[in-house]
Amino acid sequence: MTRLAQTADLTEVQTEILSTVRRFVDREIIPRAQGLEHADTYPQEIVDGMKEMGLFGLMIPEEYGGLGESLLTYVLVVEEIARGWMSVSGVINTHFIVAYMLIQHGTQEQKDRYLPRMATGEVRGAFSMSEPGLGSDVAAIRTRAKQDANGDYVIDGEKMWLTNGGSSTLVAALVRTDEGAEKPYQNLTTFLVEKPTGFGEVVPGLTVPGKIEKMGYKGVDTTSLVFDGYQAKASDILGGVPGKGFAHMMDGVEVGRVNVAARACGISIRAFELAVAYAQQRETFGKKIAQHQAIAFQLAEMATKVEAAHLMMVNAAKLKDSGKRNDVEAGMAKLLASEYCAEVTTQAFRIHGGYGYSKEYEVERLMREAPFLLIGEGTSEIQKTIISRGLLKEYKLKA
Repeated sequence: MTRLAQTADLTEVQTEILSTVRRFVDREIIPRAQGLEHADTYPQEIVDGMKEMGLFGLMIPEEYGGLGESLLTYVLVVEEIARGWMSVSGVINTHFIVAYMLIQHGTQEQKDRYLPRMATGEVRGAFSMSEPGLGSDVAAIRTRAKQDANGDYVIDGEKMWLTNGGSSTLVAALVRTDEGAEKPYQNLTTFLVEKPTGFGEVVPGLTVPGKIEKMGYKGVDTTSLVFDGYQAKASDILGGVPGKGFAHMMDGVEVGRVNVAARACGISIRAFELAVAYAQQRETFGKKIAQHQAIAFQLAEMATKVEAAHLMMVNAAKLKDSGKRNDVEAGMAKLLASEYCAEVTTQAFRIHGGYGYSKEYEVERLMREAPFLLIGEGTSEIQKTIISRGLLKEYKLKA
């Protein structure tokens, strides 16, 4: 193990899990990532390997067939996987947000129905809040579920930016219902939508139009989701009670933001590894470029940013594991880690010189992956809004 991004006081089980995942990343992901990413090919063999290791059940309680590990274990695993290829970490991210929401808020029937199959990877989760033109303004959601005479629902509208939209089989979708509440966010409900994989009209009234082409984050599918008279049962509502969807989603997003921070840490670690190796091989003016102070100082800055981001990510995960609210800490970790990731990958790119611009070199891929983390699970500006609101509430002046 290297000196950077180490986590103190891990259990033997955690250490063994991380060692196993790291070996898997080095042997199965890194050698394949370039080819699969450039071809925009879904990493099925890698996903199958993760299933065999039990990673899809990492945080699912043992009673449902999972490993029952903590959020800390999960984000450290994500960090390792993203070090190999961020898209692979995206395969399990949305899955675990949905699993977490089910564990925390699902009815017993919903837990019994989905969690055992999610633990094996038979059922794969995706979650959906955003809509075209909506961005982070979740309270303005227009996709609507209207209750019919039988007490069930008909859903119409379009959702956007679903990671694993085509490859998932269970989508947690946030839609508007008529609860008569004064505040818009209290009229939102999360529906559990089970579907087959694939594109087109996958079930009556539900269409996955196709993959959205992206500059990076390739391999994993990102889609929209169109509801047109989709029939949903009242029992499909997460927790069984309408109007609670906003709170459910925000709880899940806190997990998602720590996940994005972990992904940023993984990419930053890989960018540093590539840069420090290249700097000790490339020669200019009669010596290795690592011996030039300009490059040595860049490496020092990169390593410091890697370490700081990792520590903030670990702190946010531990706080969530303790049962406390971590909205400010998760926002801070996501903000710092994603911004530092963009800076570290850019520094690695510059150290590589012209070769960093070549598709033959891994750093070119990292340069296209890092920008996604600046916007995924809320932009840096949204994180600053969350952080400042939390701080002003905590440090409110007393009259």
